[in-house]
Amino acid sequence: MLTARQRLLALLTLCLALLAPFPAHAADRVQAPAPDRASSRNPVIFVHGYNADPGVWGALRGDLRAAGYADSELFSWGYDTHQSVNEVLAGRLGAYVDQVRRDTGAARVDVVAHSFGSLVSRWYVKFGGGTATVDHWVSLAGPNRGTSTAWACALWDQACRDMTPGSYVVKNLNGGDETPGAVKYATFWSNCDEVVNPDDSVPLAGAANTTVGCLKHNDLLGDDGTSAGVRAFLAS
Repeated sequence: MLTARQRLLALLTLCLALLAPFPAHAADRVQAPAPDRASSRNPVIFVHGYNADPGVWGALRGDLRAAGYADSELFSWGYDTHQSVNEVLAGRLGAYVDQVRRDTGAARVDVVAHSFGSLVSRWYVKFGGGTATVDHWVSLAGPNRGTSTAWACALWDQACRDMTPGSYVVKNLNGGDETPGAVKYATFWSNCDEVVNPDDSVPLAGAANTTVGCLKHNDLLGDDGTSAGVRAFLAS
């Protein structure tokens, strides 16, 4: 049980981290025209984290474009991060994945998630049929086993409750096979993450787990080494 002082410190940490500026980015596009399916690449769907928006993906989108992706192969899903992972958000993500697959003609997509978006996309993969539609799944600084900083807002925010250690969402995601199906899983995590506590909440059994060094929570979004690792994984 956290003391009142520990709860206050956790609240301050979470608020400061979420108010920190994200990496500079270009305007993101949520929709895009269908690409030429002669491409062997899967469309990539980016899923942002708590209190964020699709604009945080500018740096990684730019790196993927430089690596040969067309705008029509890159999608950013925007959503209300204050809702339930299992009751609302995972289903909405599933509908978005189906829309992208219809629009592009792709059988499968790749998903790259940051922070809270990791829980939303994992629930879709594990319980929403995503093992049949997702090829590569990537978690950047995801609280995959929960984070104690989420207690700071758990009293009034459903998403924060879902991120707490031992929550219904965390228990079910980590019960049994943590990386089910033929999906390829990867996580990237920092040992200096001020939001995910403990830091090693991110790695998953059965995933390619990579330590990115001493980076703040949001800095993984614009880090060159992390970007290179994500691009190499998506190409695998």
